[in-house]
Amino acid sequence: MTAVGGRGSADAGAEAEECANPLEELSLEQLRRRRSMKWRTHPADVLPLWVAEMDVPLAPAVADALREAVDAGDTGYPVGTEFAESLAGFAARRWKWDGVAVDRTAVIPDVMMGAVQVLRLVTEPGDPVIVNSPVYAPFYAFVAHDDRRIVEAPLGPDLRISLETLEETFRRVRERSSGGGIAYLLSNPHNPTGTVHTFAELAAVAALARRYGVRVVADEIHAPLVLPGSTFTPYLSVPGAEDAFSLMSATKGWNLAGIKAALALAGPEAAGDLGRMPEEVTHGASYLGVIAHTAAYRHGDGWLDALLAGLDANRNLLGRLVAEHLPGVGYARPEGTYLAWLDCRSLGLDPEEGAGDLAVVTDLAGPARMFLEQARVALSSGHIFGTGGAGHVRLNFATSRSVLAEAVARMGRAAVLHARQVR
Repeated sequence: MTAVGGRGSADAGAEAEECANPLEELSLEQLRRRRSMKWRTHPADVLPLWVAEMDVPLAPAVADALREAVDAGDTGYPVGTEFAESLAGFAARRWKWDGVAVDRTAVIPDVMMGAVQVLRLVTEPGDPVIVNSPVYAPFYAFVAHDDRRIVEAPLGPDLRISLETLEETFRRVRERSSGGGIAYLLSNPHNPTGTVHTFAELAAVAALARRYGVRVVADEIHAPLVLPGSTFTPYLSVPGAEDAFSLMSATKGWNLAGIKAALALAGPEAAGDLGRMPEEVTHGASYLGVIAHTAAYRHGDGWLDALLAGLDANRNLLGRLVAEHLPGVGYARPEGTYLAWLDCRSLGLDPEEGAGDLAVVTDLAGPARMFLEQARVALSSGHIFGTGGAGHVRLNFATSRSVLAEAVARMGRAAVLHARQVR
């Protein structure tokens, strides 16, 4: 089994033609006709750069597969292993990884529901689940709602996994454990910071997990979205991860959140655990979702390459825009995803002002509230991502250059106005 990583090259079944930048294909007027959460949560004068939806049309290969199924009335129940086989092919092409064993996979409704189901296999109610805060807000909500206990192991100041902090957390939780299960829910790449964990970092994580008897569940939904200069390492490819799980989906890479499907992957020592997953879980995925995700993995490389080039250009543009319009705001250039983590503590706002319950994705506090009210730009509030998030905002830069430029210019004007008001 190898895991060299990287983007790889498309096979003969992938889109051969050179694709235009998907981020520049839709006008703001066209986007405002959408009825999804991103575009209907806020009034029409708000530029929505918050929830993880991209401003792109469907990849042609995906649209063609869905159209063919609908035209044929092929809307029944999913069956077979084509979905897992398509992921195996994608992993081999893009990451040079041959570790997707089809017989150690299970279809799940989506990644977060899959996370809940896998955690049920290795923990009991009341058992701890460790996360690296600040981290994807639903980690808190889904784990807590399933009666597990969140324990934070905060990222380091460089927004990377602090191995010292992680080991101390593993040790403390193990010492206080009465023999129950301990799990570590890993975001790889990391949401909201855009950090792409290296092979060395993940191998060190696996060694620690082995030492302290912690079962790792890796949310790798953003795996296709690693930007130039970084390399994605599948967690199951590192030594010591044989008893771990991975959760993968084409959702983020091809903007398929509304067409649900995902896969749970088990390391060789975790196959027995995955085999205990209730059969009804696999019925939660949409058949059209399975069709769409399979088409994306098999034939969507060309479109994905064009998207990655557009996202790379946008992260560079965002850096220039922040420096020009928000010079006091810290911008951690993301290595993956289409999410930027902005440190707004220098703006002098109370980071907790207006804060409500942790992990309510529409809840706003501090800078996110100010930017919505005064700039008419919707961002995700940092406090919902847990410890280390207050005073920050998460910005979705998977949009056109014109929308991105207008949004940051508005934010800059609002920040200047706020500074004048507090003098």
